[in-house]
Amino acid sequence: MSLYLALKLLHVIGAAVLLGTGAGIAFFMLAAHRTGEAATIAAVGRIVVVADFLFTATAVAAQPITGLALAWMIGYSLLDGWILLSILLYLVTGAFWLPVVWMQMRMRDLAAEAAAKGRPLPEEYHRLFRLWFAFGFPAFSAVVAIFWLMIAKPALW
Repeated sequence: MSLYLALKLLHVIGAAVLLGTGAGIAFFMLAAHRTGEAATIAAVGRIVVVADFLFTATAVAAQPITGLALAWMIGYSLLDGWILLSILLYLVTGAFWLPVVWMQMRMRDLAAEAAAKGRPLPEEYHRLFRLWFAFGFPAFSAVVAIFWLMIAKPALW
C-alpha cells in the first residue's frame, strides 16, 4: 500500500470514528437519561467518557495530521475554499466537543453521587443535560458538513 492510500485510509477511518462515536455516545447518553435512573446514567456516563477519550480524542488528533499530509501530497492549498471551510468547521466541532466532554464527566459524577445517596438527580444535572443536548446539534451538523465537503470538494470561491 502506498503512503497516500495509507494516509487516506487513516483519514477516512478517523472521520468515521468521529461521526460514529459521536452518534453512538449521543444515543447511549440519551437512552440512559430517559431512564431517569441515576445509577444507569452514572454507569453509561463512565463508559461514554472512556469512549470519548479512547476513540474520539484519538481521531481528533489524527484528522488534522492525516488531512494536512494528504493535502500536501496531492498539492492542494489549505486556502482552497472547501479545505478552509472544512478546517473552520472542524474548529467549530472542537469548540462544542470540548465542553461536552466536561459536561459528560460532570453529569456522570452528579449521577453517581445521587445514586450513592439514594437521591434524585439534582437540577445541575438536568441543566447540564439540556446544554449537552443542545451542543450536540451544531457539532454533529458540522461533522456531516465536513463529510460533504470532503466528498464534493466544491469550488466555493
